[in-house]
Amino acid sequence: MTSTTIKCATKTTELKQILALQNLNYVKNLTEEEKNTNGFVTVKHTLSVLEQMNSKTPQIIATNNTNVVGYALVMLPETTSLIPVLAPMFKILNSLTYNNIPVKNYNYYVMGQICISKTYRGLGLFRKLYQKHKEVYKNTYNFCITEVSTNNQRSMLAHQKIGFTTIHTFTDQTDTWNILLWDWK
Repeated sequence: MTSTTIKCATKTTELKQILALQNLNYVKNLTEEEKNTNGFVTVKHTLSVLEQMNSKTPQIIATNNTNVVGYALVMLPETTSLIPVLAPMFKILNSLTYNNIPVKNYNYYVMGQICISKTYRGLGLFRKLYQKHKEVYKNTYNFCITEVSTNNQRSMLAHQKIGFTTIHTFTDQTDTWNILLWDWK
């Protein structure tokens, strides 16, 4: 296996490959065993949505040659309307505080989804994708927030190893979620 490169997505072909990888790991396309063993993603994006998100803040991808083998999506609060299923999370974020300051008063973004191709798991790409996030965005944003299903233990453990901490847990019509924050200061 040749080495991978971690970078910002710049091409439509890369965004299309994100969608293909997303589809392979979408919760409704996996068996219970696959979900429990490998984790899953719960939101499917369209090319139009990814293009709009990428135009505001580039998505972080892992590539092998020209193939996207992993991604970690960036979603700004002002793009909430692009993915209606995430609106409840943003509403909750607006009601939370962090270090006694309302979250909405910080300059932050949401890491919208992270996924790594099965054949590239266990090679440290999860950590490398997040390190690239920090490298690219630490001078612009105070922190990164994400939400992870409480049923996705693989993802919860991986996020905790990076440095994310749970700041809130809530239940909606689809699942029970932990809101995680990675403070870069």
